[in-house]
Amino acid sequence: MDTFLQQVINGLTAGSVYAVVALGYTMVYGIIQLINFAHGEVVMIGAMVAFTVINALAPAGLPPLAVVLIGTACAVPVCMLVGYSMERLAYRPLRGAPRLAPLITAIGVSIILQHLALMIWSRNVLAFPQIIASRTYFIAGAAITTVQIAILAICVGLMGGLALLVYRTRLGTAMRATAQNPQVAGLMGIDVNRVIAATFVIGAALGAVAGVLFGTYYGLAQYTMGSVLGLKAFSAAVLGGIGNIPGAMLGGVLLGLVEALGAGYIGDFTDLCQYGWLSGAIDACEGGGQFILAGSNYQDVFAFIVLILVLVFRPSGLLGERVGERA
Repeated sequence: MDTFLQQVINGLTAGSVYAVVALGYTMVYGIIQLINFAHGEVVMIGAMVAFTVINALAPAGLPPLAVVLIGTACAVPVCMLVGYSMERLAYRPLRGAPRLAPLITAIGVSIILQHLALMIWSRNVLAFPQIIASRTYFIAGAAITTVQIAILAICVGLMGGLALLVYRTRLGTAMRATAQNPQVAGLMGIDVNRVIAATFVIGAALGAVAGVLFGTYYGLAQYTMGSVLGLKAFSAAVLGGIGNIPGAMLGGVLLGLVEALGAGYIGDFTDLCQYGWLSGAIDACEGGGQFILAGSNYQDVFAFIVLILVLVFRPSGLLGERVGERA
């Protein structure tokens, strides 16, 4: 039970970050039917910019929370500018092109951003300075830190704020109208180009915050971090129903839970096998228990197995609706 509760806490923490990143994918797809594979690199840029600012301000003697907030405040506008530039320069000219063209362009933009980050920050793994003292609390034998609590609270706040924006504001109404039919929305007086650009900017801002949270939680950042994180977040969006905002939230949380529970119980089985506590499993270990099966190395396997099963039995995702092609 201790392992279960601990992995649930870990899964909710990681899953909430996945959900915030997945919102960027699902918003863009819902508006213009484009899978923005460069979104993971936007998250990476947010983490890198925050790292640079936090590392520069850490010796200045400012309060640790203020340093992190300043780093986030610098990362968000940079990522918003990157998101707007991508839409304006790379995607808007191809909006009427066949779907394969913007898809290839998105992959190209991803590669460009990744190598720009390589030139600026090098290929080394960068360690986030641990300037915030983290306290640990125990709940029924499971540990949860103040950093995890902060990440959960921030992610829930971001998801709730986005839901209010989409369903309770004029911009949100314009976004939903554009998602339904951009031509009719334009005839009704909605500036479609402005709405689409705003969607990219909002998604990039969410990605920047997610990048800071990811870097703070794991303490590491690298120019390639956006590839795996982006792939997982995209999988979460597909799992919940691509283009569906509540689906992206649900998919991210479920993906994090599946990863954490799979890794936790695989790790427990490994310990039993390694130390000979399972007599029937000792023979399966090389050299009487020297073969190490690291659960963390297999967490992605469980996540994508679940994704494949969902797509096989419900291709539209958990909360997606089966709809016909847009006329």
